[in-house]
Amino acid sequence: MQPQRHARLFRNGRNQALRIPREFEMPGNEVIIHKDGDRLILEPLKKHRLLEVLATLEPLDEVFPDVDTGLLPLDDITL
Repeated sequence: MQPQRHARLFRNGRNQALRIPREFEMPGNEVIIHKDGDRLILEPLKKHRLLEVLATLEPLDEVFPDVDTGLLPLDDITL
């Protein structure tokens, strides 16, 4: 059986808040919350780092157009 503990609900402005006991602390500072019947379920929000996301992507086989075609060289631009 999962550990249980009583916790206090309180008001924070117009929101109801919950003090989470230390042994139930979650990583980070954001969670996903949803309801399942009378239960509230909190899940840590896992933030993916850019390199982790890029590593999961398939390589592209497309040839990208040359966007510099028709532009003046940088040395020739005057303001």
